[in-house]
Amino acid sequence: MSKQDVIELIGIVEETFPNAMFRVRIISDQAKDHELLCHLAGRMRVNRVRILPGDRVKVEMTPYDLKKGRIVYRFSADHVPPPAPIPS
Repeated sequence: MSKQDVIELIGIVEETFPNAMFRVRIISDQAKDHELLCHLAGRMRVNRVRILPGDRVKVEMTPYDLKKGRIVYRFSADHVPPPAPIPS
């Protein structure tokens, strides 16, 4: 799997589970209201980024499994994410 195969989406954390797992509801136009079970990316674990319900996050997802993803970025509370590009 290469970097081009990854689908990047914006979502909101709905629920937290043990072992750094989260239920994320997607708010991007590509998969609006789709729910994923996500884990934290390694870089976020190393830097001890804390994720709470209600946080806005960037999720990477592979096209092979549309129910799981990886949280790669947590947006700050005052930051509004850029609109997702429209696929052509």
